[in-house]
Amino acid sequence: MDEKKAQEFLEEFNAGLHRLGRITLIVSVILLVGAPFVIGAVNGVMPDLRGFLSGFAKVGIIYIPVGIVEFLVYTPMMGAGGSYLAFITGNVTNMKIPCAINARDIAKTKVGTPENEIISTLSVATSAIVTTLVIVVGVVLMIPLRPVLENPVLVPAFDNVVPALFGALGLKYFSKSPKIAVVPVLFMTLLCVLVPSMISQTSILIIPSGALALAIGYVLFKKGKL
Repeated sequence: MDEKKAQEFLEEFNAGLHRLGRITLIVSVILLVGAPFVIGAVNGVMPDLRGFLSGFAKVGIIYIPVGIVEFLVYTPMMGAGGSYLAFITGNVTNMKIPCAINARDIAKTKVGTPENEIISTLSVATSAIVTTLVIVVGVVLMIPLRPVLENPVLVPAFDNVVPALFGALGLKYFSKSPKIAVVPVLFMTLLCVLVPSMISQTSILIIPSGALALAIGYVLFKKGKL
């Protein structure tokens, strides 16, 4: 396949991918948002709209900006196809991102390339399928495994799975760009030490830490130190 045909194929592939992704995303949002209202209509007990809007406003004022930032940060990592799948199926930070990053490293692809688009989509899809299978097995074995999973001895281990996962992944990428990473890492570490309540607000901390890293990268790039 020559370069022209490859470019035409890629454009057609991306167009179809975005069309399917948008349709799937819209249908998923309608199903998720509409489920409470359908259940209420069937049972004759509709949700209190005023209470719903009040509760949504309290949560949305925090998570809408976080969602926008996560979209801007994670989409280049996963590509268009991977992003559509990840934002629909969930577990973005603790499952999809690590899978996409590891797959990219194994395949040695670069962000923004067609190769990375394909690799990321396949890795995220594989993660979603494996997660679904694990959930099915977990539901079947929930009762016999419940005493083990609720054992107080294992609680600290489960609480540290995600930090351990991202610590291992983060160290590798911090070491690649220490000039950019050192200040945000030190700043966020100091913040969490001085204000322990911020440890549970990692999603919100993405905004200032990401902005700080971008600003440092921009300054270093302008000075020719990258």
